[in-house]
Amino acid sequence: MTQVTTKQNRREQILQALALMLEEDSGKRITTASLARQVGVSEAALYRHFPSKARMFEGLIEFIESTLFERIRLILDETQEALPRCQHILMLLLGFAEKNPGLCRLLNGDALTGETARLRVRMGQLFERLETQLKQVLREAELREGLRPSLPVPAAANLLLAYAEGRIGQYVRSDFRRRPTEQWDTQWAHLSRELLSGVAQTQAC
Repeated sequence: MTQVTTKQNRREQILQALALMLEEDSGKRITTASLARQVGVSEAALYRHFPSKARMFEGLIEFIESTLFERIRLILDETQEALPRCQHILMLLLGFAEKNPGLCRLLNGDALTGETARLRVRMGQLFERLETQLKQVLREAELREGLRPSLPVPAAANLLLAYAEGRIGQYVRSDFRRRPTEQWDTQWAHLSRELLSGVAQTQAC
């Protein structure tokens, strides 16, 4: 095993430990000392891999970004209709949150209280990218399928994302007992029922 591989493995180990602590120590502020104990190394060893705790959080945010947006690209490549695209994007976000409870405390900003402002800004930008992607899907619906949202596109995209954010918030608040995907099929059926309609039908109303 090369030195580069060993270093990468240690970085991943640190990030995995941080994510686990976010899940197990819900509501507590994580220190580098407690993280070092979790990993089984000294604080100095942590700083050899990350210059600050903020960079550790950024490492987790980068993992969230890359995982979500790589899979969203696959969804867009494999699915052409707007309604299934929105469905799959929301289900991806909720499913990812459910499988990574510790990271939900980053997604809803709970774990970033008292941390450097740039972390909150970056997490906000992640949700802005998600909302922009939903807007694009909804705008393309008219060109591709002759469908138009029953609400203005920005309002419709914001409503969909607000639903997902709310479910993630409930998950954190319940100490990860109330799963984000519970009642998904029923709630999506209601959300999607009047989300899109034919352009001719809309103009006739």
